[in-house]
Amino acid sequence: MRIFILLIAIFSLTVPAHSQTIEVEGARKNIRTSGDIGAVLLPVAGLTAVLIQKDWEGLKQGALAGITTVGITYGLKYLIKKDRPDHSDRHSFPSMHTATSFAAAAFIQRRYGWKWGLPAYVLSTYVGWSRVYGKKHDCWDVLAGAAIGAGCSYLFTRPFTKKHNLTLVPMTDHKYYGFHASMTF
Repeated sequence: MRIFILLIAIFSLTVPAHSQTIEVEGARKNIRTSGDIGAVLLPVAGLTAVLIQKDWEGLKQGALAGITTVGITYGLKYLIKKDRPDHSDRHSFPSMHTATSFAAAAFIQRRYGWKWGLPAYVLSTYVGWSRVYGKKHDCWDVLAGAAIGAGCSYLFTRPFTKKHNLTLVPMTDHKYYGFHASMTF
């Protein structure tokens, strides 16, 4: 019985080296795929929010942010020609997936607030992580993509609250402190 247990222990130590490699590669592919879905889902979510709100000014701002993000990212990819970690091509820097997802997240946050922006940023962060874990980018590629995407959205997107003249004013009567808020509908 002890020999049988020893053989199982030896077999489990030697065989999984190959099967673990296959499992890790399968996991990488699955995570890369889920990151791809997230990179598409976020811009679709931003467009859906625009259409539901009938926010045509937001549509212009989001389009400008998106077009600028894609243009800068493609320009840098073909100018810099950095090799990917998996050596599949020389278009690693910056990460397009991360740039577009962060552009969408920043648009959603700037236009509609943190209630919707925070989950969008969490998903964008996952997209960036999936690109590093999937061996398509290193951290610098992802950080540059995030900065480009968020920066373009911050450049072009104005908060939705400006359309409704939201005003917050600090107030005090030397005993109580607070804010006065007003908004037009």
